[in-house]
Amino acid sequence: MATPVIMPRQGQSVESCIITSWSKKVGDAVKAGDILFSYETDKSTFDEAATVDGTLLAIFKEEGEDVPCLENVCVIGNPGEDISAFASAAPAAAAAAPAAAESAPKAVGPEAAPTATAAAPGAEMKISPRAKNLADSTFADLLKAVPTGPDGRIIERDVQKLLDNSQTVSPAAYAANYSAPVEGTGVGGMVTVADLEKKPEAAAPAAAAPAAAAQSADDYEDVKLPNIRKVIAKSMHASLSNSAQLTLNASFDATAIMAFRAAVKANAEKLGLANITLNDIVLYAVSRTIKDHKELNAHYLDDKMRYFRHVHLGVAVDTDRGLLVPTLRNADLLSLNEISVAAKSLIKEAQSGTVNPDKLQGASFTITNLGSLGVESFTPVINPPQTGILGVCGLTTRVKEVAGQIKTYQAMGLSLTFDHRALDGAPAAKFLKALCANLENFDLLLAK
Repeated sequence: MATPVIMPRQGQSVESCIITSWSKKVGDAVKAGDILFSYETDKSTFDEAATVDGTLLAIFKEEGEDVPCLENVCVIGNPGEDISAFASAAPAAAAAAPAAAESAPKAVGPEAAPTATAAAPGAEMKISPRAKNLADSTFADLLKAVPTGPDGRIIERDVQKLLDNSQTVSPAAYAANYSAPVEGTGVGGMVTVADLEKKPEAAAPAAAAPAAAAQSADDYEDVKLPNIRKVIAKSMHASLSNSAQLTLNASFDATAIMAFRAAVKANAEKLGLANITLNDIVLYAVSRTIKDHKELNAHYLDDKMRYFRHVHLGVAVDTDRGLLVPTLRNADLLSLNEISVAAKSLIKEAQSGTVNPDKLQGASFTITNLGSLGVESFTPVINPPQTGILGVCGLTTRVKEVAGQIKTYQAMGLSLTFDHRALDGAPAAKFLKALCANLENFDLLLAK
């Protein structure tokens, strides 16, 4: 019996995924456990494996296509089986075929790309989030888009086609037509093409700049940005554009935490403890300190503040695909050892690309650590709507006077960026001062 393979839902917040590559082609024999295709959400990658043996009878979605979750992607079965019922859930290119062909078995293979036309004025314009993100960053002229997604939705490849054909407008015209609020007159208040056309006419695309001097093809390499890089770019730009960010820098004597870590490391196996790192110690200290500074354990929501009762720490992780920030939830309720175990698990999932998208949201405050790279001070960028982010820097040797004598010690730098719309400099400085004090007296913090 033919078995459809659907696009899985990876987390409650995910509505669609992009197919990045196919490992099998139509006609290939498939065994349960074989990888059929790979796909990605905004920040995670996954492989979809077959659950039954058989032959790959049809592929309904192409590489690069934005596929709604739970929609049929392909079918596995025996050659000659009727798969028309499964194909109906995919964009129906066969709808344009002669009626007589409907009763005849279709040739096994990928369906032809749907032939669609740009939506007529008055039609409801539907666009996927990824397509809108690409259009927002490139100023594609969406009125000229030919939707090829499910139910007439504009998807990323449709916007890319506009760019390939140089169908763009000026930034000002894009902002006027697509970015500014538009009153929708379609069903349920949906914005229609006619609504967009009521906006001021788009200015003509700016005149092309003089052609650059001819360059040899081996002088450069053009590489298409991966989806995660586009998401990061848009998020960071929006963060700096829409908030009032200020960074405070401080340092503390790391002697206590270094001695504590050395003691734990020497006795970890005997005591059944995790390999507690300096980063784990900072996470623990932040989870206890920030509860007394609620303006930083919060979200700024334009007309209101959302203060969290518990501390949900975002842990910035450098991965091969880009920066990911999984959330360590209820960190204030976890012991140091539990924080160490949970943080390492999140980091491993993020680096392997298998982290559930639901774990990449909901943080109330974020910590990013560049200390291992020798950074002594930096300006971390807030992840909105959070009101702050802490940068952890590397160890440096400094001197101080102790009982009239000059002694050296290891200092660790901390860089706190906060949103000045949500709190002022003094409350932010008080948090940073309290955090440094807790880290310098870590044994006492553990005793609380």
